[in-house]
Amino acid sequence: MTAFTLDALGPDASRHTARRDVLWVRFGRALWIAPVVFALAVTTLYPTVFLLGLAFSKSTLGKPFRGFVGVKHFATALQDPIFLSAIGRSVAYALSTSLLQLALGFLIALLFASLLKGGRFLMSLVLLPLMTPPVMVGIAWKLIFAPAGGLLNGTLINYGVISQPISFLGHPLLAWLAIAVADLWQWTPFIVILCFAALSTIPEGVHEAALVDGANAWQRFWHITLPLVAAPLSSIYLLKLILSFKLFDLVYILTFGGPGFATTSAGFSIYRRAIEQFDVGRAAAETIIYALVIGLATLPVVRMHQRFERREI
Repeated sequence: MTAFTLDALGPDASRHTARRDVLWVRFGRALWIAPVVFALAVTTLYPTVFLLGLAFSKSTLGKPFRGFVGVKHFATALQDPIFLSAIGRSVAYALSTSLLQLALGFLIALLFASLLKGGRFLMSLVLLPLMTPPVMVGIAWKLIFAPAGGLLNGTLINYGVISQPISFLGHPLLAWLAIAVADLWQWTPFIVILCFAALSTIPEGVHEAALVDGANAWQRFWHITLPLVAAPLSSIYLLKLILSFKLFDLVYILTFGGPGFATTSAGFSIYRRAIEQFDVGRAAAETIIYALVIGLATLPVVRMHQRFERREI
């Protein structure tokens, strides 16, 4: 009996079988990534298209897409000094507070890392602010900064530092400092956890070898620790930067954008435009403008992170 093989059917049958196998492999890959593509389409593509549609149309909360207006909303937003000031304040706040929190969080993580097992125990304690809802964080700090009966004013008066209560949330600069302090308390533990994880990736033998070679603590930090965690630190800074750009809850609860428009962030300005003035089309245009500003502001950090990663390779 003669054996039946593909070779017996000729080269056309072999090519057909190979093409069919390739199609099955591609079909399997498509099935594998289909849920991811669907999730991206629902959570990213659809909201983006919807937002663009709102930005180029006359839309209110109850009646969206009532007519095409072109770039009118963008032109109006770019000529609004209140919105432009809010963007400037948001950028300055995000860049400065994120850098401060990264420095503070990294120092605390270094301290915890030096405590070895004790550091891991302390890490569980610093999780408390992260587990507190943002609304409660804002309310708690509003009570602390309150001029009448507030914890901070009461403490300063008792120790004779001040004679009269200070309206921390009624002064433009002090109000921003109050928001920054509350933000620092809420998010620094998150930075500490990420920095501690980055420090844990450094092999112990590297520091031991440097210690044998006579390197002091500053030399080990500057020439070993910092270069090895530079890429993770830039990623952490980028993450916190994006979170800071979305500042809203603390402004809403602590100052409601005041006094005047002094603490009105870009996110809060867009919220008021959409919810209080019902101008959803203009709010959508401002959202797109602010997203572009965030992209430009974070671009140097992204480039810095890429440079650090190439250096590690």
